[in-house]
Amino acid sequence: MRKQNKSSNKLVKFGVGEFIALLGLIIFAIIILYPLFWMVVSSMKSYDEIYNNVWGFPSEWLVHNYTDAWSKGISSYFFNSVIVTGITIGAVLIIGSMAAFALARYRSRLIDVALIVLIGGMMMNPEVAIIPLFNLLRSLHIVDTRLALILPYIAFRLPICILLLRAYFLGIPRELNESALMDGCTEFGIYLRIYLPMSIPILITTVVLTAFYAWNEFLFATVFIDSESLKTIPSGLMNFRDALQTDWGVLLSGMVIASLPMIVLLIVLQKYLVRGLSEGSVKG
Repeated sequence: MRKQNKSSNKLVKFGVGEFIALLGLIIFAIIILYPLFWMVVSSMKSYDEIYNNVWGFPSEWLVHNYTDAWSKGISSYFFNSVIVTGITIGAVLIIGSMAAFALARYRSRLIDVALIVLIGGMMMNPEVAIIPLFNLLRSLHIVDTRLALILPYIAFRLPICILLLRAYFLGIPRELNESALMDGCTEFGIYLRIYLPMSIPILITTVVLTAFYAWNEFLFATVFIDSESLKTIPSGLMNFRDALQTDWGVLLSGMVIASLPMIVLLIVLQKYLVRGLSEGSVKG
């Protein structure tokens, strides 16, 4: 009888608290996943079915919408997005990790000033600086080049990434630094052989945050790039719209292709993303 009471108590606990939490998570997942599901299904519909059969499945699955989207320019936009996002991620990782190492290792008033500047940079809305930024890029003669996107992306991602990395670096025991110095290791060696290998979760978190920003950014990509051959996916998809009639099946296919890399990246690195954010938020 006691064993039955214990099992019934467990069922009561699950039925009240955990069931409500599970139900909330299921509803939240449906709200998030259904638009993606609708986009994938609608991307294989004809123009008429998208309007006349909005919620149903297509009578004929038009897989060629994806090949049409790829041949109409998505391939070029995809390639440009990969280049811009890849260079941005690499630069943010190298510059951000080195800056965070210096901010975590040393103490001075200049370090405090640098932290205040970083916090201010993190609070600045990129759209507010678009006019002076455009004038600056034009004076450097790099408007309508990939650098016109890469440099602003790096600048606006560095503050948050440096602060996350610094918070994680502060949790690394100082005894490791002291023992490494006693063994003749240089400061750069400590950074390269101790800090970086021990900070894989927060480095991967930095990769994910930077990739999502650079891949999906729209305003800078529209204003700073005019050449069709240099457009990235967010701004390039605008060319699929027509003033009279838009082929929504092809456009939605392009949106699916644009979404896939970030979805795969998030699924693959999800464990490290959560771990890096949770550990980086409590350290330091």
